Amino acid sequence: MSKPILLNAQPGSSKVNKTGSWRTLMPVFKHKDCTDCRICVVVCPDACVSGQDKKYDANMDYCKGCGICAYECPVNDIDMVLEVK
Repeated sequence: MSKPILLNAQPGSSKVNKTGSWRTLMPVFKHKDCTDCRICVVVCPDACVSGQDKKYDANMDYCKGCGICAYECPVNDIDMVLEVK
């Protein structure tokens, strides 16, 4: 039996491997009812949500469209919409 081939990503390579093209849904931050709780920033598994003063957005180069930010937003200020490419 042959040994399995191990493929390892180099540390820090996630910044060069833009993964946003996997997305079918994208978050739209409405900036209407935001309470500046920053839950969207904390729960994003790709750390692509950033901003301040109730103006947050996702970096679409890295956002995979999982929707966790929209699901966890206590005031429903983030919509997940179908991305048209």
